[in-house]
Amino acid sequence: MSQEFLKVYEESIRDPIGFWERQASQLYWRAKWEKTYDDSNPPFYKWFVGGETNIAYNALDRHVKNGRANKAALIWVSSSGQSRVLRYWDLYREVNRLAVLLRMRGVERGDRVAIYMPMIPEAMIAMLAVNRVGAVHTAVFSGFGAQALADRIKDAKAKMVITADAMTRRGKIIPLKPTVDEALALAGIDAEVLVYRHVGTGVPMREGRDFWWQEEMKSVPLNAYAEPEWVPGDEPLFILYTSGTTGKPKGILHLHGAYMVWIWYAFNHLVGAEREFRDDIVFFSTADIGWISGYHYGVHGPLLNGLTVLWYDDAPDYPHPGIWWEIVDAYKVTHILFSPTAIRLLMKYGDEWPRRYRLDTLMAVYPTGEVLNEEAYKWLKTYICKAPCQIADIWGQTETACFVTAPGSMNLGGFRYKYGSVGLPYPTLNLVILDDEGRELPRGQKGHVAVKPPLPPAFLHTLWKDPKRYVDSYWSRFKGYYLTGDLGYIDEEGHLHILGRSDDVIKVAGHRLSTREVEDIVAAHPAVAEAAVVSVPDPVRGDVLAVFVVPRAGRYITEEEVMSHLRKSLGPVAVVGKVVVVEKLPKTRTGKVMRRVLRAMAMGQPLGDLSTLEDEESIEELRAKIGGT
Repeated sequence: MSQEFLKVYEESIRDPIGFWERQASQLYWRAKWEKTYDDSNPPFYKWFVGGETNIAYNALDRHVKNGRANKAALIWVSSSGQSRVLRYWDLYREVNRLAVLLRMRGVERGDRVAIYMPMIPEAMIAMLAVNRVGAVHTAVFSGFGAQALADRIKDAKAKMVITADAMTRRGKIIPLKPTVDEALALAGIDAEVLVYRHVGTGVPMREGRDFWWQEEMKSVPLNAYAEPEWVPGDEPLFILYTSGTTGKPKGILHLHGAYMVWIWYAFNHLVGAEREFRDDIVFFSTADIGWISGYHYGVHGPLLNGLTVLWYDDAPDYPHPGIWWEIVDAYKVTHILFSPTAIRLLMKYGDEWPRRYRLDTLMAVYPTGEVLNEEAYKWLKTYICKAPCQIADIWGQTETACFVTAPGSMNLGGFRYKYGSVGLPYPTLNLVILDDEGRELPRGQKGHVAVKPPLPPAFLHTLWKDPKRYVDSYWSRFKGYYLTGDLGYIDEEGHLHILGRSDDVIKVAGHRLSTREVEDIVAAHPAVAEAAVVSVPDPVRGDVLAVFVVPRAGRYITEEEVMSHLRKSLGPVAVVGKVVVVEKLPKTRTGKVMRRVLRAMAMGQPLGDLSTLEDEESIEELRAKIGGT
């Protein structure tokens, strides 16, 4: 840890309220807050109570007025070969126009609006326009099916749904509007539907309920201005639902002022934007807006800091496995965010693809969403992020408005990445490790990752319409501590190491293993490109391991070799029930391995909802090898 970063962190722990008050003062507030931090009703903490602000104003108007009107805000690149550049002025103009339209259609402060769109510029415009009128949006991943969308629309009681006719993925047209129609029927809600004509396919439109974006916007002048709705800092900004693979999805509620201040500050320091403002920063966010990473890295983080963000609308290996690296060179990308799963996918194609590109503009790469395994780290360091480029493995959750730890700060003494760790806690984050009885553990010992209040403004306020579940989920197990649900430890230098979710721990013959450490061992084999491990119940040994392996391009590995490799590393603890060698693992369209599907397949159980599945061939291959329903 740099001395400069350590000094800032220690000062923030001594005076967390004063620290965030100073940061918030650097953004625009129409009226200053009456109370910086309200802990009168724990654990429902609030920041910047009563202060009037608007995140869209701070993301757009502030920069337009400060000389950045002609700076690129969003670069959009499509797999079809199309591209668009929206300057801050362009984005400001279109957000104002859509905000005017939303008000004309009756959307008011506090109303909920569901956004179910592909990664096109209009999705960003929709998010910011909803912000501008003081409404509350919930962006739903466009890979979700009708039932998942219906659950979210119904729970939020959405007044409007903003969608597109269709999207393209890997060269195929995927209808979206018909899914919205089905979802509204399932939800029993007759919300208005605003449809952006993106692909040009014919879709059913119900008169009086459904409206075409382009047609409606003809009635809104190009110079239309929508006065921002100045909302209290402790008012809802958005609801973002967890994936809900088991049970009802949780509606994570973030408040306007707290989220805005945290995102501005954290992103600013991650990329080093404030100390020496750089007009050449281009942040390539590969995350979909249906996830918190898409909010933070793809919309609010860059725009609040007056930077340029880049979106790509398709898969990381389509139309070819070098498309991301081609984009980096073509648009002089300086920072890129991705999931380690996506990198392991690209590793499968070999090193010939990244070797074709210079990649010399990259300053930092950010793996996020899951822990970066050693083989992926080595590949990144060798072929993608060469010195002086920095790797910054970071950690956060939907509940924490994205990352809350990182390997230092480009503003405060620079990065020092330490393999295996997700970095240092950001200011005012008081992390502790607890044993099963709730006792704080010393550095180096593994346990439950928890947080001592006061929570930084990054953290959720509650769950939408479900305060009891909020308390039960995060505050009930260890009194006085926020439980993250992750296992890990803090090393002697203060770096946090995440071992996986607590429910990903596998107990094999009485021994406790995390899926991450087993997967790392398997992936270290020179013939393995990817590995996924799940537990399968065993009547004698409690649980055994089911291991799924994807070989590297041009390599071959047997089940016996995998078992031998695991036993050599783990000894008799490695009780393997089965090994399956496949060409591809089932993944979501955001690149995450669907471990619940693998476990169901290994146990011969129904696979459940597959609406987010990227490639059905992966399921068919598994069925051919091990059966399943």
